[in-house]
Amino acid sequence: MSFFKKLKEKITKSTDSVTEKFKEGLTKTRDSFSGKVNDLVARYRKVDEDFFEELEEILIQADVGFDTVMQLIDELKREVKRRNIQDPKEVQSVISEKLVDIYNAGEELSSQLNIQKDGLTVILFVGVNGVGKTTTIGKLSYKFKSEGKKVLLAAGDTFRAGAIEQLEVWGERVGVEVIKQAEGSDPAAVMYDAISAAKSRQADILLCDTAGRLQNKVNLMKELEKVKRVIEREIPGAPHEVILVLDATTGQNALIQAKTFKEVTDVTGIVLSKLDGTAKGGIVLAIRNELKIPVKFVGLGEKMDDLQEFDAERYVYGLFADQIEKTE
Repeated sequence: MSFFKKLKEKITKSTDSVTEKFKEGLTKTRDSFSGKVNDLVARYRKVDEDFFEELEEILIQADVGFDTVMQLIDELKREVKRRNIQDPKEVQSVISEKLVDIYNAGEELSSQLNIQKDGLTVILFVGVNGVGKTTTIGKLSYKFKSEGKKVLLAAGDTFRAGAIEQLEVWGERVGVEVIKQAEGSDPAAVMYDAISAAKSRQADILLCDTAGRLQNKVNLMKELEKVKRVIEREIPGAPHEVILVLDATTGQNALIQAKTFKEVTDVTGIVLSKLDGTAKGGIVLAIRNELKIPVKFVGLGEKMDDLQEFDAERYVYGLFADQIEKTE
């Protein structure tokens, strides 16, 4: 049975709004990537070296990342040889299978957030300005509140003009309290206040915003270290997650940011915002394969519930939905 057929059966059994969100959110990437793969398959009569060279180019254009593309092409060649595949049409299903394999390969990385069963969970958010960090915090606070959890927000980005107000707007929209100080305050002092407030109010989750200035890496590193020290002193073992927010529309630039933040702090997971706004959704694979950091959530639209937990099979379904749905 082809991977397309297996995936169709699995997805059909669990057809839900989340699968539809992945399908809709990946429309731009699917139209570009799958369209080019379809065209490639239609033009070739056999699977040869020229076919793989063109496929390699399509994958690089989708921002899958050079190293990941080379690995994928090598695995595809081996699989095509092993199964003695002659018809290029049969390669599409193998591509989708290998994309899932690559994402799930190696060290097991969970997309689940490390939520504490008892006591306060502290999640620290990092990322450069403009990537959708505050929006991500707002949408996650909506998700947690919808699950019946008591949520607090910490306005730790005290340097960017309007950052505190922006978080407050989300706080009002969702109905959660924002702990803040004046603009220009020490972020570590904000975190101390926020943790004290979270403890006294018996909150379940504290979501902490931070400054995103990468121009001076040394300052950013010192600032984040100080913030983390304060959090850990007040709650041993915290922060329970350090989430890096990346803008999917920036493609390879997002990968460079991820590498920089990985040097600066212990990133435990990634939120890829604005995935619906790019035709280069292959960046998900590049991040996972090259950085060994799990993508925890992806932004698939503007609505409150369009920030979805990442799922490799739903992602691949979103990339190949047109072909999968035609599978007999």
